[in-house]
Amino acid sequence: MVSIADITRCLETFANPMLQEHYDNAGLITGNPDTPVKAVLVCLDSTEAVIDEAISKGCNLIVAHHPIIFSGLKKINGKTYIERAIIKAIKHDIAIYAIHTNLDNVRNGVNKKIAEKLELTQTKVLDPKAGLLKKLVTFVPHAAMDAVSNALFAAGAGHVGNYDECGFQTIGSGTFRGNDESNPVIGEKGKRHTEPETRFETIFPAHLQQMVIQALQNAHPYEEVAYEVYSLDNQWQDAGSGLIGKLKEPMDPMDFLAHLRKCMGIGMVKYTPLNKQIATVAVCGGAGSFLLKKALASGADAYVSADFKYHEFFDAENRLLIADIGHYESEIFTTELIRDIILKKIPTFAVLLSETNTNPIKYF
Repeated sequence: MVSIADITRCLETFANPMLQEHYDNAGLITGNPDTPVKAVLVCLDSTEAVIDEAISKGCNLIVAHHPIIFSGLKKINGKTYIERAIIKAIKHDIAIYAIHTNLDNVRNGVNKKIAEKLELTQTKVLDPKAGLLKKLVTFVPHAAMDAVSNALFAAGAGHVGNYDECGFQTIGSGTFRGNDESNPVIGEKGKRHTEPETRFETIFPAHLQQMVIQALQNAHPYEEVAYEVYSLDNQWQDAGSGLIGKLKEPMDPMDFLAHLRKCMGIGMVKYTPLNKQIATVAVCGGAGSFLLKKALASGADAYVSADFKYHEFFDAENRLLIADIGHYESEIFTTELIRDIILKKIPTFAVLLSETNTNPIKYF
């Protein structure tokens, strides 16, 4: 039987909670991780109407992009839509899980889905995060080098952008002397031993440190494994805000807007005019005005996002086309992404996409 913990583990392997922003509240909001799951309903917002839909469809787990609770609740008496949704979910034993800015911040997350819809190529993170990488240095006898490096790579070390199994080796010699309680694999107790060794260096995401060190210790032949871990200031190209990529062919601005409307399935878009062709496009699902300066600095010809304020449109200064397509419209396809993440790991499980339109904005 598949449990809530099995589903959340699957999602968090793809988008680690460590990647969520400080203001966010991603994770299991209601429910017990050990509860068996009958079926999953995937949505953008876990409103009361979505809870009703889950009840009618026999789903006891809702996976939402937006957390229904962002800040603490001091009272739960049904006064607000948030409280009513939580009360109904608990009454009907429905768990709610949110995968929000951690899914925004992975390279193959929300923004990759938008880029795929727009048929962008050569995509990369627009604003990579720094301080999330670590470097491992260890010392391995030559004969064990392949086994150790393979174990580290399998644990998630050595990924750099579109490359994996990345590492650096330096040949040298190591010395050690075991005491009376030692059990050396090489050498003798009480005698200094010199062993030809390889200094091996590789990088890994900080949240994988426990797994990487465990893999090192399991694969390394020595009784005591020498290693060093350094925190890096490098930007991590696999995590951060927004995405930027290339159109297959440059387009005139109005042709691009027509392409945008068709690909995203939207009826309207707010935009700033531009007097040049569009070849490079930056995207950010949800409220993305905070990335406008990054989009300008990156050389993007267009920036597709949502929730721009009136005066922020002036900041385009005819250097790029701002296309505000709406918050809901920019992220609704996130439900497809979440479904695909689950089904890739658990292909026979029932994962349903919500049919409830939770967009609070209507157009006349």
